[in-house]
Amino acid sequence: MFGFDPLFLLVGCVAVIILGLSKGGFVGVGALATPLLALVIGPVEAAAIVLPILVVQDMVSVWAFRHSWDRGIIALMVPGAAIGILIAWWFAAELPESAMRLMLGLISVTFAARSLWIQRGGRVPAPADPPRGFGFVMGVASGVTSQIAHAGQPPFQIYVLPKRLPRDTLVGTTAIYFASLNWIKLPAYLALGQFTPAHLTASLVLLPLAVAATFAGVWLVRRVDPARFYTAIYVLMLLIGLKLTYDGLA
Repeated sequence: MFGFDPLFLLVGCVAVIILGLSKGGFVGVGALATPLLALVIGPVEAAAIVLPILVVQDMVSVWAFRHSWDRGIIALMVPGAAIGILIAWWFAAELPESAMRLMLGLISVTFAARSLWIQRGGRVPAPADPPRGFGFVMGVASGVTSQIAHAGQPPFQIYVLPKRLPRDTLVGTTAIYFASLNWIKLPAYLALGQFTPAHLTASLVLLPLAVAATFAGVWLVRRVDPARFYTAIYVLMLLIGLKLTYDGLA
């Protein structure tokens, strides 16, 4: 069982610490958790173990920002994301593990490269006032990448950030959007047969560390140089993505 595998425990602890730091203030770095776990177990298994932890963490962020969110964005993008989750569920059910590992690797490489590009002053083209149709399409894309790798942030941000929402509204909308996606993903992973006793036990074992890391993230985000931290995380994600891509092609 995962809980007694020293290598899984080591990698799993690192993964959920990063996940907790993301929820604690280092937004976006949590996308590294699934690719990291996928180095030692199957990619769908890795995402299934991470999902219950995300659901618990979402409860805190949704409660904190329950009064500050954009209902129009949620109403537009969540249905599109549900379609994207359904598409990704079909891929996961039909494709072999090597193909899923390849997809996870490519998503990780793209996410890391995009993040490093933006961090260095690059811009990702997006309409200044995105039309609603574009938002729905980005919702579909976000659902696909979220279902496969819990990495739905980039498509969501491409549509939402140009709107320049007030800070609390942006944070609240993001929290409620991804909490909604994580609840929609639960039946998809259940249908894939991934909520086994072993997987749920692994999630339960790692959950306390993830919660502790969330509070650590709140403390650290005010005390470390975020630019260097993000650079290190995204470079690591790029390398892991390349490894998963290589394994998927091999």
